[in-house]
Amino acid sequence: MALQLYDTLTRRMQPLVPQHAGKVGIYVCGPTVYNWIHVGNARQLVVFDTLRRWLARTGYTLTYVQNITDVDDKIIARAQEENLPAEEVAERFLAAFLEDAAHLGVRPPDAMPRATQYIPQMIALIATLIEKGYAYAAGGDVYYRVRRFPEYGKLSGTRIEALASGARILPGEAKENPLDFALWKGAKPGEPSWESPWGAGRPGWHIECSTMSTALLGPTLDIHGGGMDLIFPHHENEIAQSEAAFGAPFARLWMHNGMVTLSGEKMAKSLGNVRTVHELLQRFSGDALRLFLLSAHYRTPLDFDEHSLEQSQAAVRRLKTTVQNLSFAASHAVQGEPAVAEAAKRCIRRLETAVSAALDEDLHTARAIAALFDAVHEANQLLQEGCGAEAAAQLVTALEDTAALLGLEGWAGQTEALPAEVDALVRERAQARMKREWSKADALRSRLSELGWTVEDTPLGPRVRRRA
Repeated sequence: MALQLYDTLTRRMQPLVPQHAGKVGIYVCGPTVYNWIHVGNARQLVVFDTLRRWLARTGYTLTYVQNITDVDDKIIARAQEENLPAEEVAERFLAAFLEDAAHLGVRPPDAMPRATQYIPQMIALIATLIEKGYAYAAGGDVYYRVRRFPEYGKLSGTRIEALASGARILPGEAKENPLDFALWKGAKPGEPSWESPWGAGRPGWHIECSTMSTALLGPTLDIHGGGMDLIFPHHENEIAQSEAAFGAPFARLWMHNGMVTLSGEKMAKSLGNVRTVHELLQRFSGDALRLFLLSAHYRTPLDFDEHSLEQSQAAVRRLKTTVQNLSFAASHAVQGEPAVAEAAKRCIRRLETAVSAALDEDLHTARAIAALFDAVHEANQLLQEGCGAEAAAQLVTALEDTAALLGLEGWAGQTEALPAEVDALVRERAQARMKREWSKADALRSRLSELGWTVEDTPLGPRVRRRA
């Protein structure tokens, strides 16, 4: 089955058909860096990082772009509250964002443009829109003529007539129409500003993303992603600006993840009901939080509760323990039963088939996770039945490979490697036990104890741990 994704614009599933065979350009709206990111922000990060991993696994060459909004009303307001330069606030929360993203297993994008790095390109794009009659300067600001773009509302399904009802021009605005939105905002005292043909000022939020995405990926993106809360007005305005300027479809496919709710209400900083990633990482692992965020299909709402997060934490521990037990068996177990080895191969085939089918069906991570933990359960049964070293090693590879595909990598490699001397004594003792040389085995156990290690004999082979 080829990859099928739900397109917000056409409101149907469709195959991914990039402009250039084998190459995909993805743009995902990044954070406005004025605060710590919350769980809702994190869901978007994790969903599109997983999409990126799956596309790479299936052979695509990717250019993954995620912007940083580092000049915005919210940043300026925070800077004024703290009596700091806006740039200092942006840098502080950009660093916090990058740290949280790393804990969640989110890989750095191929490009992470900052809005302040693209001011000249934004000015040029605004000038093009003015030249084509889609925008106009007024009172030091520049506005986009919404009614000039006949397809306005096609992404969100919003009708201009409905928007116009009750809309009004606020005091100090020089708009032609209440629906028009700002492309350039005239400078105000104490705010960051840049020189432009329309006077000193700064860009509007929507023009930032249109500029950065097209500068790095061209006038048409293969995939544009973000949260559902960005569909209107942000992505709607991006379409209007970009398609008016370039005369080409802005994105071939639009993907939007559902909101994270708290007791059924959207989680948002403006509502004061957020749970920040920074706060939750003090109590839960990044893998646990990531697993929770992938536990429902990305387009459905996800209600946050700590009990579910605790369950995800326990699931990650179960995965880790299973891989550790298999790794011990792979290192020390003797040859297993042929029937058990064949059962292990069937388990791996089922896992790979189920995960591929799930992710190809609109990135259905919940089904992929279910398949992973079905395999964990079966692997534990096979261990009890006497899984041999070769089969155990194959199961380790399959489980770790699937976990990495889902971005669950924080636990990988955490099992302490045995020092060479200790490993040699463990192996020598195992051989002595096989030959029923009990006195020698006891002497070797004593030697290991002197070195600070405890040996537990199990049906799966010796379990070795550092003595507390």
